[in-house]
Amino acid sequence: MLDPPSAHRSSRSALDIRPHRRPAAIEPSLAPRAQLGLKHVYLIDKDDSTRVRLASSLSKRSSFAVRAFPSGEAFLATARDVPLGVVLIGCAMFGAEDPNILHHIRSLAEARFAPIIMASGGNIPLAVQAIKAGALDFIEKPCPIATLLSIVDDAFCEIIEDNAAAAHVRDAQDRIAALSPREYAVLSDLIEGHSNKVIAHHLTISPRTVEIYRANLMVKLHVRNLSEMLRVAFTAGIVPT
Repeated sequence: MLDPPSAHRSSRSALDIRPHRRPAAIEPSLAPRAQLGLKHVYLIDKDDSTRVRLASSLSKRSSFAVRAFPSGEAFLATARDVPLGVVLIGCAMFGAEDPNILHHIRSLAEARFAPIIMASGGNIPLAVQAIKAGALDFIEKPCPIATLLSIVDDAFCEIIEDNAAAAHVRDAQDRIAALSPREYAVLSDLIEGHSNKVIAHHLTISPRTVEIYRANLMVKLHVRNLSEMLRVAFTAGIVPT
């Protein structure tokens, strides 16, 4: 019999190097706009002029709501309460200032943020380090605004895909969690490829009782056949031993 499933975290990253506890005060003009449909972009850079310049450029896209933070600590202090979005992180923040910031962002919640590192010059070792640490992308400064917007747009697509996949997994796990221990035991044996007769012998019940449990599984898992039942189980993280 299989152990109850545990949530599996999925992560996705791609290396794309292109030429191109107290929150600190945020520039008033960059306060988030409380409107539906906005895409939230968070800038983390200790340099005031860089934050203002990038925020100004990104804000030209009417669908973007931009907030700027002078440190990783300032962002993390509010990160659990802000909408999901893309996080642009200055090289210094990822380096000496807060080398663990990517780990902290990735650990907040599944698929909530898409972190992107920004750095000057062709720093290949830093790019590799950033991707390994969980960054979605690496931007080399100076970066044309059109390129920056394109990279941010791609990151939002990644967030949407990851959230859809995560929601699918959570839904499957919620269905599995609604099963009784005996229903779960029958499902576990079905995943192993056992027949009703083998399951009945294994669980010391009659084949007819196995059929009843299978019917209950169909209802509780919202499926029409064994194939769909197995897909729900596999999505929830239950795999054959």
